[in-house]
Amino acid sequence: MFGCLIAGRLTDAQQVAEGKFVFNLPDYENVNHVVVFMLGTTPFPVGAGGSVYFSYPDKSGMPVWQLLGFITNEKPSAIFKISRLKAEEGGQHPFGMMNIPQTQSVAQIGISLEPMELLTQQTPVASAAVSTVDSFTQFTQKMLDNFYNFSTSFALTQAQMIPNPSEMFIPASIVLKWYENFHRRLSQNPHFWKS
Repeated sequence: MFGCLIAGRLTDAQQVAEGKFVFNLPDYENVNHVVVFMLGTTPFPVGAGGSVYFSYPDKSGMPVWQLLGFITNEKPSAIFKISRLKAEEGGQHPFGMMNIPQTQSVAQIGISLEPMELLTQQTPVASAAVSTVDSFTQFTQKMLDNFYNFSTSFALTQAQMIPNPSEMFIPASIVLKWYENFHRRLSQNPHFWKS
């Protein structure tokens, strides 16, 4: 019914209870993203979907479960970022009373069949969401921030300036104005620079 893909590795689901499935993620410390998807063989029952959880062992070996999101017949796959989740605290989950074996270097992805009303009311952990901004836009925004921070770190007041005829000075207000204009144009159209 489900598949889970991790950096080129396909893992098999184990059904641990009625409507509850678990995928083992060996070597999870080196995994950044997981893809969870329906195989297309069996749809969810009408009005139901699957909550997707991530579990990793804490220092004492106990599983810490975190809600990543959900999949449905209308949204049969999802990509989740798990690399930043290891430091966060767990929350409520449907796998608590089950004795699912877990070793120190193996994490798990859990899928729980639940009514759509419940799925839409749940709040996934924020850092699991994959950015919807393309990598070029993200790079450009980071570059702009870095340039602005770097250039303003050299800012001087007029009283601090030592006249030097071989050097040009640009007022910080001009750099800020350029930064704001470029950032605004980039948010309106990430490809404006091509024209």
